[in-house]
Amino acid sequence: MTRIEKAYKQAGVDIQKAGNFVDTIKAMVSQTHGKGVITEIGGFSGLFKLDMHNLKDPVLVASTDGVGTKLKLAFLFDRHDTVGIDLVAMSVNDVLVQGALPLFFLDYLAMGELDTRKGEDIVKGIVQGCLQAGCALLGGETAEMPGFYSPGEYDLSGFCVGIVDDSRIVDGGEIRPDDVLIGLASSGLHSNGYSLVRRLLEKSALRGEDIFPGTSRKVSDVLLEPTRIYVPEIKSLMRDIRIKGMVHITGGGFYENIPRIIHRGLSARIGFGTWEIPRVMHWVKEEGELSWEDMLQIFNCGIGYILVVSQDDSEEVMSRLGGMNCRAWDIGRIRETYRGQERVIIDF
Repeated sequence: MTRIEKAYKQAGVDIQKAGNFVDTIKAMVSQTHGKGVITEIGGFSGLFKLDMHNLKDPVLVASTDGVGTKLKLAFLFDRHDTVGIDLVAMSVNDVLVQGALPLFFLDYLAMGELDTRKGEDIVKGIVQGCLQAGCALLGGETAEMPGFYSPGEYDLSGFCVGIVDDSRIVDGGEIRPDDVLIGLASSGLHSNGYSLVRRLLEKSALRGEDIFPGTSRKVSDVLLEPTRIYVPEIKSLMRDIRIKGMVHITGGGFYENIPRIIHRGLSARIGFGTWEIPRVMHWVKEEGELSWEDMLQIFNCGIGYILVVSQDDSEEVMSRLGGMNCRAWDIGRIRETYRGQERVIIDF
């Protein structure tokens, strides 16, 4: 051990272990690198060369997010291979809403003491998320911060940059009355509402290895099911169909997210029960003694992403989504609204 390594060790940081960790994950990260990446992991920054031969007026779109308190369940169940997918999903789905395809992703992982087993599992998830989203894991930061985190805990954040031609930006400006709302199935809770979910889990006394009520799956599998990434399906649709608006249903559920892409004078009228609601949502409602209106204010309730398209395009969109094994439902219509009327109306 060198004098410098010894000094870091005394401060609680093992720089040799950190270096070995970077070497280990290089092979995983390289799986995500396409022709745009012109640097290897380990430098001060990542370089990405844009291919703009099909873009007339390119616009960069960026988003950042984390996994939130869902991480607490990863700590509880000691399972860390899915939260990386969540991390990627939360940012790439937000970029996708604008019509942008993700180019590259950067991650930040901080631990009190580097645990290489957990770190490798986390990075495996991030790599899997990037592969699903078709973007490069361009770089990141692994920070070892002694005394800052409780033993065994860590934090994650991520940053995504995408690109879209200015004429193809999706901002909701073309949405009109009678346009169709198409809801795409979520994979479960995604990454929102976990402060409540953790409290309900504690109240229920269920353990990670128990079978989740009403299913044949373990509690840990259901509650750590990663957020779905919608890039492949939307990328395919956008090639020749004009999508007027898109919504990523995250924190705030239906009532807060849908108005973000519907301009004033319009509202979304949605028929509750026009889609399949996952068992985990019923469990949360029952354990938390919530109404469905409450649930739709907090959770995705089975709809993780919404498209707004014209009636002329709706049947083709539904057919193509089905052909890609993406469950989707016609869940409502855009209507004119009036002063004092709600922007999102759920017909129960």
